[in-house]
Amino acid sequence: MTLTKTIAVTAATGRLGSATLRALKTETDPANLVAIARRPDRVSVSGVGTRPGDYADKVQMIEAFDGIDTVVMISAPSVVGSDQLTLHKNVIEAAKEAGVRKIVCTSVIGNGKEQDTWFWPTQEMNRKTEELLMSSGITWMIARNGLYLELDLHHIIGAQTGGVYSNSGGDGVCGYISIDEIAYAMARLACADQGENRVYNIIGETMTQGRLVSLASEIFGLHVEYLPISDDENVARLMKDERIAARGEPIARMLAGCFQAMREGAFDIKSDYEAASGRPCKSVVAMMSEIKSKQAAG
Repeated sequence: MTLTKTIAVTAATGRLGSATLRALKTETDPANLVAIARRPDRVSVSGVGTRPGDYADKVQMIEAFDGIDTVVMISAPSVVGSDQLTLHKNVIEAAKEAGVRKIVCTSVIGNGKEQDTWFWPTQEMNRKTEELLMSSGITWMIARNGLYLELDLHHIIGAQTGGVYSNSGGDGVCGYISIDEIAYAMARLACADQGENRVYNIIGETMTQGRLVSLASEIFGLHVEYLPISDDENVARLMKDERIAARGEPIARMLAGCFQAMREGAFDIKSDYEAASGRPCKSVVAMMSEIKSKQAAG
């Protein structure tokens, strides 16, 4: 399908931004695509235009959106001391001032049961961002993504040494999805001329942590079992991950809050993946197999 409208992807050097650009290249001519990033020289997807754009600099974002029809707005990461809502407000206001017609915005799944968990402050920011977009006057699509399958696999595989993977999710059910599957749905939404002004739950199969660990063990040849732990124990376990520890304990508590929300049933929701992308989401087994192949390829 060849499109004449120009599509920009923000935070284009991140995992989801890069994957969305790659997916968009299969939907439209790369000449129609613009990657926006604080460091455009680090954009890894070839054949697309690049522009500088920092969420903290509204004037720069207005310039980055010049001539853009559709923006795929990747949420700012959770960072201690960062005001994500203000950053998102800058992007939305810049898009409006630049004359952008449509924004496809990433968010996070949840049915409201997460309000009494450590995840709520982050989720509240997501919902306030959604409200800002809905009231902006810009045509919108909100993609509430499931939890990244890759992140849980990283911890499950890392648990092979001890043979036990633990968190506080218990028997809660959650919809998982790979970054590439999210990116495909994002690309399809960006190119769509229907289904606008709608919230989409972008998830695959729902399952418990025990089932997820069982499938991962099967696909990756692991000998790992799942053992539920308390919320405080979960924070301590997360802080043993150097990447999480570098971001600080508040981030570990937020991540542990995701498992609290899972335990409360906040992520047990119906998928809108097929409505968003035009096809069913791949199975968790298929997504795990693809991730394994990518890891093997380096």
